Amino acid sequence: MTRSFLNLSYVSVLACLHSAPHVQAGEGMWLFNDLPHEILKQEYDFDPTQEWADHIMLSSVRFSSGGSASFVSSNGLVITNHHVAADTLHKLSTPESNYYENGFLAAGPENELKAPDLELNQLVSIQDVTDRVNDAVADDLDAEESHKARRAAMSVIEQESLDETGLRSDVITLFGGAKYHLYRYKKYTDVRLVWAPESSAAFFGGDMDNFEFPRYNMDVTMFRVYEDGKPAKIDHYLKWSEHGAGDGEVVFVSGNPARTDRGLTTAALKTLRDNSLPSYLDYLCRMEVAIQQFCYQSPEHQRRGQDELFGIQNSRKAITGMLVGLQNPKFLAEKTTREEELLAKVRANPELEHYAEAWQEVADVQPEKRALLNGGVDFRERYYEIAKELVLMAQEDQKPSEDRLREFSDSGRESLEHELFSPATIYDDLEVAKLSSQLSMFVEQRGGDDPLVVTALDGKNPFERAAQLIGESQLNRVEYRRELAEGGVEAIKSSQDPMIQFFRSLEKEYRARRKKKESLEEIERQAYSQIEEARVAVEGTSGYPDATFTLRLSFGVVKGYEEDGRDVPPWTTFAGAFAHQAAHEAKKPWILPPSWNEAKSRIDLKTPLNFVSTADIIGGNSGSPVVNRAGEFVGIIFDGNIQSLTADYMYDDAVSRAVSVHSSGIREALRSIYNAEELADQLGK
Repeated sequence: MTRSFLNLSYVSVLACLHSAPHVQAGEGMWLFNDLPHEILKQEYDFDPTQEWADHIMLSSVRFSSGGSASFVSSNGLVITNHHVAADTLHKLSTPESNYYENGFLAAGPENELKAPDLELNQLVSIQDVTDRVNDAVADDLDAEESHKARRAAMSVIEQESLDETGLRSDVITLFGGAKYHLYRYKKYTDVRLVWAPESSAAFFGGDMDNFEFPRYNMDVTMFRVYEDGKPAKIDHYLKWSEHGAGDGEVVFVSGNPARTDRGLTTAALKTLRDNSLPSYLDYLCRMEVAIQQFCYQSPEHQRRGQDELFGIQNSRKAITGMLVGLQNPKFLAEKTTREEELLAKVRANPELEHYAEAWQEVADVQPEKRALLNGGVDFRERYYEIAKELVLMAQEDQKPSEDRLREFSDSGRESLEHELFSPATIYDDLEVAKLSSQLSMFVEQRGGDDPLVVTALDGKNPFERAAQLIGESQLNRVEYRRELAEGGVEAIKSSQDPMIQFFRSLEKEYRARRKKKESLEEIERQAYSQIEEARVAVEGTSGYPDATFTLRLSFGVVKGYEEDGRDVPPWTTFAGAFAHQAAHEAKKPWILPPSWNEAKSRIDLKTPLNFVSTADIIGGNSGSPVVNRAGEFVGIIFDGNIQSLTADYMYDDAVSRAVSVHSSGIREALRSIYNAEELADQLGK
């Protein structure tokens, strides 16, 4: 299942343009304000109108926490993946009502369940603000000063836009810093659960089938957005295709791919291959063991930890696939050849030769980036994250908005507080398991005698320290969080909460490492901007920028492929799902839910369930609508095959495929399995 890697600080790297001459027909995650009209006309005899593009853009939705979605009715229905919705399904669940495992169907609008902290974003406009951002950065500034100046300029632009429009406003870095665009979003924060299938239908085949094909998954969930307490009236939504896409038909994917690294230099890619990804994989493997052990304790432990475990296992498998791609000598050899050819042309031109220094600048920062990989204090645990936000927010609020760390600017405050003050239940025993494992890793990486380790453990072992910090903290109380936030610096300083004190003891290290990381990113940003200018001067106009978790349009055709000497057809059906269950003797994870087995005689078993296409997608595209030329909904992205995991670094349509749930399969399931006729009738209307 394709997942967003937005929060993976170990692999967070700068984006830059992939060389246009090497763009294949179906390659590209294209900006909606710069679609590849010539490619579409030449390859597919299709030239999208501005009206078509605007409609698809306005029909698309982003989950601010990671993932994509779309409007599919005039009364606010939003469709996404079950695994994108999993966090909310778990937050809404109780020991008595496990909506993640057992599913949910609202009998009517009054029964729809309000999500505690979801924010959905609808992109409504894009504006080029490159000149304003670049004009704020003087040529004689060092990396740290340049970063501050650029951050301030972006913050001012965002605040002006928010004041003018009332819309969420984000300045996005594109082409490695060669361009900056202002994205304005309408936010929906009253979001309610309408329908979710059982997890055994959404993730049929489990981790064994993940990133594989054929697949037989109903990885779909529906929400509804509300305004003023009523279902929102939506002007732009996707009509539902009568029959879905056919074999060989061109399809389009409108979603928010998280991050690609196709424009990185070979020096940067080697850091990923040899350091960043292995380091992150080590973390994932350790956390997987820790959460598995937690889940084994009881059914209730399993309920509390299964979403965390799924995310870790999914990321572990994805990162492993990425690493295998980078470890293929042929890939780096091809990348090196392209880079050397471009550099030779740059050096041979007196007007361009100064650009060659940019490649060396990227290479020079790699050792410093590697030094920041291990021993950091940015623990991925909910109590710690809350404490970090409260402590930093109190201090950052003493500065003008444009001088703060970006996430604490006034323009982003509403979204920050929406998450910070979420009433969702926090399970202390799960958080102890997470924090204790990370503290143990922290000790190993820095050494038991390291002064910061001694301070962090306070004379206890990692488990004892985690249990004490979480067991004595009041940060699970929303009222207390609000009290600290409203009290500002004085409230933070006087707080006796152990987790607040814990982060305060680590804050100096956190800020120092972050400052260093941002300075290195600024050096890379300026270097990649120079590389992009050189590439365009040598090879011509640009194509698409690397992904940045902003809305993009991809396209491809519905097409099977060959694997291990056998032909893999582009379709699966409901009949195939039952056959897959029988082939595995109905043993976990190949057990369809009782609702499916009981409804088998009512289902049209020939109905398509999943299909593949050559569309260019990565993590973050989960939940993206797949549409046809008419702009009709024909499917929803939920995964890629194992061969697609190298897409972060390169695109290849020979065997790489995007996997979708078919529109016909969704409607058939609603009608024949879940008795949701009324909901099925709303789709596309």
